[in-house]
Amino acid sequence: MLQVSVLREKTDWVKERLSIKNFGNINLVDEIISLDDERKKLQTEFDSIQSKINAASKNIGALMAQGKKEEAELLKNEVASLKPTLEPLKAKAAETDIALQNALVQLPNLPNERVPKGKSAEENETVREGGTKPTLPENAVPHWDLIKKYDLIDFETGAKITGSGFPLYKGKGAKLQRALVQYFLDFNTDAGYTEYIPPYLVNESSAYATGQLPDKEGQMYHATEDNFYLIPTAEVPVTNIYRDEILKETDLPLKLTAHSPCFRREAGSFGKDVRGLNRVHQFEKVEIIQIVHPDKSYEVLDEMILHVEKLIQSLELPYRILRLCGGDMSFTSAITYDFEVYSAAQERWLEVSSVSNFESFQANRLKCRFKNTDGKTQLVHTLNGSSLALPRIMAALLENNQTENGILLPEVLQRYFGAKAI
Repeated sequence: MLQVSVLREKTDWVKERLSIKNFGNINLVDEIISLDDERKKLQTEFDSIQSKINAASKNIGALMAQGKKEEAELLKNEVASLKPTLEPLKAKAAETDIALQNALVQLPNLPNERVPKGKSAEENETVREGGTKPTLPENAVPHWDLIKKYDLIDFETGAKITGSGFPLYKGKGAKLQRALVQYFLDFNTDAGYTEYIPPYLVNESSAYATGQLPDKEGQMYHATEDNFYLIPTAEVPVTNIYRDEILKETDLPLKLTAHSPCFRREAGSFGKDVRGLNRVHQFEKVEIIQIVHPDKSYEVLDEMILHVEKLIQSLELPYRILRLCGGDMSFTSAITYDFEVYSAAQERWLEVSSVSNFESFQANRLKCRFKNTDGKTQLVHTLNGSSLALPRIMAALLENNQTENGILLPEVLQRYFGAKAI
C-alpha cells in the first residue's frame, strides 16, 4: 500500500508512474488526498472540542473548591452542550478513514524507474539469454505424450478426483517431483536461506497484507465457512511471519525459503498454452523471500536474480530473463524479472520464475518495520522469487532430454532421483 505522504509530496510523479503501469483511475490520487484532508479536518475539530471540554472540566473543580458555584454551573452547561458534538464527529472521522483506506488499497505499487513502458507481454525487455537449445530426435514429442509413455502423471484420474487442472503424479513422476523439490530447497539453504513449512491456508488479514486482497480474490480458492484462503504461493504465509513486527536493524536481511503446493483458479481454457503441465490449478513451487533494509533492496534483487539463474543453469536448460513492462507487472510489484525456459518439443518459452522487488508496498500493509540506529522506525523492503515453479520445469526437462531410450536427467538431479534416466 502506498503512503499518503508520498501521494501528497510527489503527486505529479506518482501519477506519471501509475500511467507506466497503465492504471486507469489516475484521479483516485486526488480523491485520496481530499479524503485525507477531510479526515485531518474532522480530527482537528474533534481534538479542539475535546480540549475545551477537558479544560472546562478541570476549571469546574477549581471553581467549586473556591465556592464559585455560579461560574462552575456555567462551565457545566458549556461542557454539556459540547459533549453531544463529539460522537457525530468521531463517527464521521471513522467513516472518512474507512473510505480513505478503501481508496488506498485500490492503488497499485509504483513501478521503479527501470521498468519499461508497455501494455502487454509482447513489450517486455529481454535482459539476457543462456544455455543451448537442444536438437531433438525426429520422433520427439511434447511432454504430455512423454507423460503417458512413461506413466508419470495421470490427468484423467486427477480430474475424476477433483477436476481439470489437478494432476495426479505417480511412480517416477512423483519421484521426479520430489527430487526437484529437495534439490531446490538444498540449493536455497546452501545459499543461506532458512527453510519453513508454512500453513497452506491463510486468513483474510494475511492475504490482504501481501496484496492478494482485494486485487486477486477471484483467483484464490476460498473456504467460506472459516473465511480462509488456499495459498497461491508460499510468499503469502511466509512473508506474514513478520506482519505487525518491529525488527532490529541487525536482524536484516532475513532470507526465507519454503516449498508448498499452490492453488490458483485462473487456469486457461483451451489450446497448447494450457495442455499438460503448462497451466494447472494445483502445482508445487519452492519460493525464496528476503526482508531487507531499504537501502539494500536493489542490490539484493540483483543477488536473487543471479541465484535463480544459477539454479536454472544447473538444470542445463536454455533460458532467458525478461524485465517486465509496466502493463505486464503485478499489482504489488515495483519491478519484476521473469525467467523462461525453452521447451524444445513445443518450440516455445515457458515462464518458470518471477523475481520481484515490492519495495515498501507490502511492508506498509504488513506493518513490518525496523528500528534504525537513530531509534526511529522505518518500513522494510520485501522481495520474493520462484526458485522454482515445478510444472513447466518438469515439462522442459522431459521434452529437452528425451532420447530413443528414455529421458536423461541433469547430473545435479541424478543423486536426488536415484538414477541417471527415466
